[in-house]
Amino acid sequence: MSYFVKEQLMENIIEVRNLCHHYGKNVIYEDLSFTVGRGKIFGLLGKNGVGKTTLINILMGFLRPTSGRCLVLGEDSYNLSPATREKIGLLFEGHLAYEFMSISQIEKFYSSYYPSWDRDIYYGLVERMGLSHNHRISKMSCGQRSQVVLGLILAQNPELMILDDYSMGLDAGYRRLFLDFLTEFVKENNRTVFVTSHIIQDLERLVDEVIFMEKGGNVLQTSLELFMTGFRQYRFECNEHKHIPANNKIIHNVDIVGNRCSVYSFEPLETVETYLEESGLVHSGLEDVPMSLEDAFIGLSGKY
Repeated sequence: MSYFVKEQLMENIIEVRNLCHHYGKNVIYEDLSFTVGRGKIFGLLGKNGVGKTTLINILMGFLRPTSGRCLVLGEDSYNLSPATREKIGLLFEGHLAYEFMSISQIEKFYSSYYPSWDRDIYYGLVERMGLSHNHRISKMSCGQRSQVVLGLILAQNPELMILDDYSMGLDAGYRRLFLDFLTEFVKENNRTVFVTSHIIQDLERLVDEVIFMEKGGNVLQTSLELFMTGFRQYRFECNEHKHIPANNKIIHNVDIVGNRCSVYSFEPLETVETYLEESGLVHSGLEDVPMSLEDAFIGLSGKY
């Protein structure tokens, strides 16, 4: 492998190339490709069932893909070395298993496994709960346990954090606290985060880039800023429910509620208006409607 290729791989913390994975006849991905660069927060978004958790299993080497290549920190994901695994902080579908331990005991236990451990990060986060260091995890609420888990992951000081739905029962205040900690951690340490969440409004204030995944492996990868400025919702009144073709070069998706119609497009308003007129659709009050990231995600992927 040339020096140039090695450098490129290390700049891309994750490289997924032509990834295919099947469960029997059920195709999860076919030719999935994307990259995750260093020092940013990437949000992975997609409907339930598109394979987000399967992808994290592949990234961590718990599953070997049917074909294609997946590199994490420059190594094949199915053959990660112990030294590389130490550089990855993983939150994956669950809470702590050692509920008999206290806040201080579990910190001491985990710290022995990670050479870059930073106990100040851990206590800086969990002490916000106002609990004694001797407080046992078994006597915590779901949200408090989640806070301990997240503190343990940050304290590992990992180069790459993979967070599969970090919210895990956190209420709005705890989620905001963690997001603030995470943002500062990435900025100060040039770390990388790959995150999924069902609470999309959180990601709008967190991520730098978004990767939208569809069933079968089609992806749209872009910066959050470009997506939010380039993808638009146009709303109008329409008394005749004429079929509006979607998934073409002009109209990506259509949503009709009563006489109110919304079309979603990457094209400017003038182009959409011309398209509607050429389609013979009688409409009125065409306007560009501002969207949140959650609105835009639904506009891109559909409600169901």
